[in-house]
Amino acid sequence: MSISRAKFGQMIRSRRRQANMTQEQVARQVGASTPYVGHLESGKRHPSDEIVTRLADALGFDRRELFFVANPRAKELLNPREQQHDHSAWDEFRRAAGLIRSHGITDKEMHMLSQVALLGQVRSSRDFIYILNTVRQALLS
Repeated sequence: MSISRAKFGQMIRSRRRQANMTQEQVARQVGASTPYVGHLESGKRHPSDEIVTRLADALGFDRRELFFVANPRAKELLNPREQQHDHSAWDEFRRAAGLIRSHGITDKEMHMLSQVALLGQVRSSRDFIYILNTVRQALLS
């Protein structure tokens, strides 16, 4: 069993349990058999794109996110890693004083973004602005 299948299965099982649903209930919602849902959760089967979409809808996942968890190589094909440059996206972002000033980014927000940068998945300054705006929106909710 591959790591990606295990992660996908764990996500499905965890969300199903959080929703207090049985495998049978999920199976009915996605148009599959109960054993098939069990096989997905245990990583013994790989879902079709249609099943991924139905699972996302039934369990409240973002369709795109669940698709990429089920198909991690697809994400690599769509977003190939850029060649290593002499500087990182974080270095570029933190030196962009005009950008920081125009978005009114505070020292606390810069610290939070520096922690995000440690994850190593941010590719551009624009991504940092998107992350910041998402966090700001979440805090307003």
